Amino acid sequence: MYVVTGGAGFVGSNLVRALNARGVTDILVVDNLESNSAKFLNLVDCAIADYLDKRDFLRLLAATDGLPTLAAVLHQGACSDTMELDGRYMMDNNYAYSKAVLDHCQTHQVPLLYASSAAVYGASEVFAETAANERPLNVYGYSKLLFDTYLRRRLHALRAPVAGFRYFNVYGPGEAHKGRMASVARQFFLQYREHGRVQLFRGSGGYADGEQRRDFVSVHDVSRVVLHFLDKAGPSGVFNLGSGAAASFNRVAVAVINTCREAAGEPALSLPELVAAGSVHYIDFPPGLAARYQSYTEADLDALRQAGYEEAFMPVEEGVAAYVRELLAHG
Repeated sequence: MYVVTGGAGFVGSNLVRALNARGVTDILVVDNLESNSAKFLNLVDCAIADYLDKRDFLRLLAATDGLPTLAAVLHQGACSDTMELDGRYMMDNNYAYSKAVLDHCQTHQVPLLYASSAAVYGASEVFAETAANERPLNVYGYSKLLFDTYLRRRLHALRAPVAGFRYFNVYGPGEAHKGRMASVARQFFLQYREHGRVQLFRGSGGYADGEQRRDFVSVHDVSRVVLHFLDKAGPSGVFNLGSGAAASFNRVAVAVINTCREAAGEPALSLPELVAAGSVHYIDFPPGLAARYQSYTEADLDALRQAGYEEAFMPVEEGVAAYVRELLAHG
């Protein structure tokens, strides 16, 4: 049996579908639907063997022979709200929970693949997996870094493979429940459908209007990387998982709008044409945000490539267009 924690969430539900695509249905989904029951919609089209609330799962982890023999644990369960201020909740949900999962997996020699985050880099301008670059700006990023560090201390004595993936800006189907924490691709799509225009921030950090850049990665690429490590049973460690190519918010906005225009039988327009037409609109930063805004991220993929993952990642235009077509198809 495979366990996918956070399996009703964004990345978790996509991993369940990726396993289903291989014919795997012996899957235990673990999640917490107490505060956001809308996540169940992500599981409606999935084939799973069972579902457990996170608290019941934790009790079984602590019990002797509480769980059946496991093939692997894909641990995606976490609070991913970077604005969450309750540090006790964040550390319990992200750090203590992950330690319990790791300890069980090592005791029973079960491979573990877990979600870390690029938030560990915070104010850094270099995005390689070394301590010198790890400077989280919020308790979410710190909770992820603390668990990565916990794993690093145990790498020399592991009894089963463990790989952590520092997700950059993931976008794709299954994120509707995330609200304001959903990807900018989804938010731009909703803005354009409702108002006929997309709003981007004016220039900051030496970047022109809308030219701030992030590493946007499709959730389908994320699933491919995780399953690659599952197949190879290693190596162990912490790895960046982004596209490796930063793209501007302008590029994402153009991809969203032109895919919508294509669906409406309208020709594609360039960024200057979209700005002139009012379809792309630049707004000021809220007071104080510009000084704290991360204007650039780009995953250093050297460690991932050295670990044996050789596949190319989807360019943002291709991945965003595919995502928007799916959103349009589902209303």
